Amino acid sequence: MKLFLKGQRCFSEKCAVNRRDYPPGVHTRPRKTTDYYTQLREKQKAKRIYGVLERQFQRYFSIASRQKGNTGENLLVLLERRLDNVVLSLGLAASRFDARQMVSHGHVRVNGRRVSIPSYLVRAGDEIEMSSRDRIKKKASEAVDVNKGQSVPAWLEAYPADLRGKVVALPKRADVPHPINEQLIIELCSR
Repeated sequence: MKLFLKGQRCFSEKCAVNRRDYPPGVHTRPRKTTDYYTQLREKQKAKRIYGVLERQFQRYFSIASRQKGNTGENLLVLLERRLDNVVLSLGLAASRFDARQMVSHGHVRVNGRRVSIPSYLVRAGDEIEMSSRDRIKKKASEAVDVNKGQSVPAWLEAYPADLRGKVVALPKRADVPHPINEQLIIELCSR
């Protein structure tokens, strides 16, 4: 399945999923699809889409299970609120890797303060802007040009000319653009 890990490359013919519809390797056999297998694949898909490792994912799950409401929806909302994901959703980065690198190198400011933690959870009312360095502005403006046709989620406001954006409200399950079945993840993690 296409996870759009390579940014705009996934929309072109160079995408690996378009070229090859089978897994790598010589000796590939069809696997038995058990319940555990489908649950694990769904969890791995969510982890890879958001660029999160296992320990971080378990931490997000424990936070989501302690919150009121549906645990699966809470989990996806927490993952969607990560700063690297917000930078990507605003169109200020070409790919998730670029967004994570920009944040971790300290080129992103939240409410005027430099933040270098990609897992920083944004709140409603936060303003995100890029650093004032010329190289960073150039890279972000190139990403804005590449992502022109991409729509910005309803819970964000983007100001591409100023290379900044604002979190209007917290995201809901309907705002998550990825095809993730959170019920399978919850069944696996609550074993």
